[in-house]
Amino acid sequence: MKPSSFPAQPAPDAAVFVISVAAELTGLHPQTLRTYERLGLITPGRTGGGGRRYSARDIDQLRGIAALTSAGIGLEGVRRILDLQNRLAALSARNEELLAELDATREALRQAVGARPTGSTATSRRRGT
Repeated sequence: MKPSSFPAQPAPDAAVFVISVAAELTGLHPQTLRTYERLGLITPGRTGGGGRRYSARDIDQLRGIAALTSAGIGLEGVRRILDLQNRLAALSARNEELLAELDATREALRQAVGARPTGSTATSRRRGT
């Protein structure tokens, strides 16, 4: 009998958890999840019939929201923190892109300088002799 092959884990952004499972995984009430969605703190995926589906990334974000609110931070403060985290992630990604571009430019410059012809004629012209 051939063993069935199941994927080890869904992708972090795959919306696979129904609201009851997401609530259980986060320790939050399903109505709290709906409220967070209504406030724009989380955006779960939707099925064709309109049912909510949460991803592993959504579950992590919900846990983060729960930790912030349990620490006494209001929902507007949570919204601002999430916005700043998203902006930081975008800027960090852009910084990595720019660093890679800079490294490639430096390497191209090194190769161009290394391929430059050297000789006494070029040196003589620069010195005016």
